Amino acid sequence: MTGEGQFQAKRPVSALLAGPYGHPFHPILVTVPIGAWVTSLVFDVASHLVHRPGFLTQSSQWLIAVGVIGALLAATVGFLDLFAIPSGTPAFRTGLVHMTLNLLVTAAYVVNFLWRYGDHTGGTGVGVGRLVLSALSVAALGVSGFLGGKLAYRYGVRVADEATQAEGYTPPGGRGSTRASA
Repeated sequence: MTGEGQFQAKRPVSALLAGPYGHPFHPILVTVPIGAWVTSLVFDVASHLVHRPGFLTQSSQWLIAVGVIGALLAATVGFLDLFAIPSGTPAFRTGLVHMTLNLLVTAAYVVNFLWRYGDHTGGTGVGVGRLVLSALSVAALGVSGFLGGKLAYRYGVRVADEATQAEGYTPPGGRGSTRASA
């Protein structure tokens, strides 16, 4: 689909809530849960490598909580971005799968947080079940991130249109100016 549908997917439903044209909030907000959850997995693994792992297991639990809060904020803005995509298109279907995976990952981390809650006081490493749940969640998050990249880089969702992007490649002296090669 070309034309109005593509243009519609580049503009925010609400610039105040989703970010202005060419500067969506969703990509910056997703860095919080991604960073928190990947770091929590690193801490989970490290909890099996140190002598007194209680601080790592407790830190991992709270990183999971930070990630869940960040994911809910990112999902709110991402949902607005999804509304900008015309339904029935490959981009919309990709967006639905991306959203569904992210909601499942967030739910898995809520379960993981509750499973861990208050259990770090024993001073032992993270249990194998919790570690596996974290690893599977990060893997699913990676698949979802791939789909999010497809939405932005292949389908151009919330990315400036080509004419706007061309501004960054127009030399200051005008269209005909080029740098001489050495």
